[in-house]
Amino acid sequence: MDAPRPGFAAPLTAALRRWVLGVFPRGQSGIDYDTPAGDPGLFGPDAVTWRIHADFPGMLAGGLCALLLQTLHPRALAGVWDHSDFRTDLIGRLRRTTAFVAGTTYAGSAQAQRLIARVAAIHGQVRGITADGVPYAADDPALLAWVHATEAYAFLQGFRAYAGLPTPDGVDDRYYDESRRVAEALGARDVPTSDAAMADYFAQVRPDLRLDARSREVLAVLRTTRLPVPGGALLRGVFIGAGAALLPPWAEALLEITLLQRIRYRVCACVLRVLAPLFRMALPDGVAPRACRRVGVSPDILRRWPGMG
Repeated sequence: MDAPRPGFAAPLTAALRRWVLGVFPRGQSGIDYDTPAGDPGLFGPDAVTWRIHADFPGMLAGGLCALLLQTLHPRALAGVWDHSDFRTDLIGRLRRTTAFVAGTTYAGSAQAQRLIARVAAIHGQVRGITADGVPYAADDPALLAWVHATEAYAFLQGFRAYAGLPTPDGVDDRYYDESRRVAEALGARDVPTSDAAMADYFAQVRPDLRLDARSREVLAVLRTTRLPVPGGALLRGVFIGAGAALLPPWAEALLEITLLQRIRYRVCACVLRVLAPLFRMALPDGVAPRACRRVGVSPDILRRWPGMG
């Protein structure tokens, strides 16, 4: 849709900016996106990953979609259940995940590698037994592939749904092939590298997935977490619904999403499509534009596909 007129939209964009920066405050990660000059990082300005990860509405809705998917894998969920404070600090967990994705996408190469090494070290300490007595380890290559696949799928779907920028043929395959670099650096194996491979991957892993009591509790925490900003409950509901609207049909079935819920989620998706241009107006100075300036290109490239003018 066309961008709203700046003067007319100014009060709303200012409110949205306060909301975003209240939930995801800047400067707390310690990541420097401005140096070293000329360092393209792990991807660089010609990567479609830079475009997809630059869109805040698509990334937040996509990240929530990924969380919904991840609750369905008992071994992956056990690590969260046993080794995190998700019940009392879900926002902190979301902030740390956001910082990792942003840093590995847009920071310089050395910083991105340090982030990967730090997370790999944490994964090495996360292990245990599921409620069914099955051993798990966060550094299991198969579990790392699952977490990456759910995120990559959901980020891409979020971009396609809410970024307002058509995706040319081949973008999906290129994104999956690019984004696997981080997953493989963490130790993932057999990571899907194309749209067809992603569909095959989900078909293969589906027999291992289920909705259980732990899944339901994590979902309840997600849906009731208090955001530290005015109007947080309303926007939380919009983004969770817009994220749920990205789920593939097989996941909707596993999550026991009703027809009424599907309708509500699609209404949330429509609301986010209306708000998305306002979010982009409110956030012109994020980490992606900073990375662009570091390598000497205009942030305008983030709204154009490489090689397409």
